[in-house]
Amino acid sequence: MKLLESLNLRGWLLVGTAVCGVVLAGAVATFGSSARAGAALEERKLPMKFGWVACEPNCRGWVSAVGIITADTPRDFEEFSRGRQLGGATVVLDSSGGSVNDAITLGRRFRNLGLLTTVGISVQNRGGQSARPAVVPEAYCESMCVFLLLAGKKRYVPEAAHVRVHQIWMGDRADDARAASYSAQDLMIVERDIGRLAKYTFDMGGAGDLLSLALSVPPWEDLHELDAGELKLTNLVTTNLVADVLPHVDVAAPAVAELAPKTQARFGEEPEPQPVKSTKTAEVVVPTGAAQSAGSQK
Repeated sequence: MKLLESLNLRGWLLVGTAVCGVVLAGAVATFGSSARAGAALEERKLPMKFGWVACEPNCRGWVSAVGIITADTPRDFEEFSRGRQLGGATVVLDSSGGSVNDAITLGRRFRNLGLLTTVGISVQNRGGQSARPAVVPEAYCESMCVFLLLAGKKRYVPEAAHVRVHQIWMGDRADDARAASYSAQDLMIVERDIGRLAKYTFDMGGAGDLLSLALSVPPWEDLHELDAGELKLTNLVTTNLVADVLPHVDVAAPAVAELAPKTQARFGEEPEPQPVKSTKTAEVVVPTGAAQSAGSQK
């Protein structure tokens, strides 16, 4: 696991170098500009960040959650929520997935706060002093992000959003999963975390169909995108009205560039007995190139 963590660190350093120019360019541009939209696409590949989007007096505001779920994400959310009255607020998700057990920890925290969930990218429309925030619906919620979406007491998915599922896998063997070898210990870890995910799914009011769809897609295949019927079948959607989760918010979306395809949720090491950080048994990674449509590496 020390070797895996070392590879992870080097991978994040390479990713940070690669996206630095894009993110900085977006930061100095107007929030609703194309440069800012490009930066948002890169941010969903980085560790999850939380932000409060204020829109008073038009609406209460909402939480923007962009990026992958890591072992630090539950703790980061606790720090973000400190001093804020988040009960009943809406979380707008744009994420490639991430750590299985840390997503479960974060999802249970969302439900305890009575949060609502949807998929989108938060932007600031132009208009000078009359500028107000909006949500671009053409965003992605993939892999373990789907189970964060499930944590909302009310859940809305816009038509332009992409909700995609697949299996979780051993992190150091997902790139060539069929050729890799597996021990009895590996199988124990996989089955243990599938059990945890199943319990969480039913606790959140999800249907067994969600697990069935996700667990039928191996890591060497493209993620499966849920259509409108499957979103209802799996009980991921509880309302067809955006006003139920984002009242008085502009959801008219400017066009954004095509988002990157999939990244994998992965297994790794045993859980640590900490109240905030949960197990690192599955971690998402950043694709290294378009040629790796069925896998990714750190």
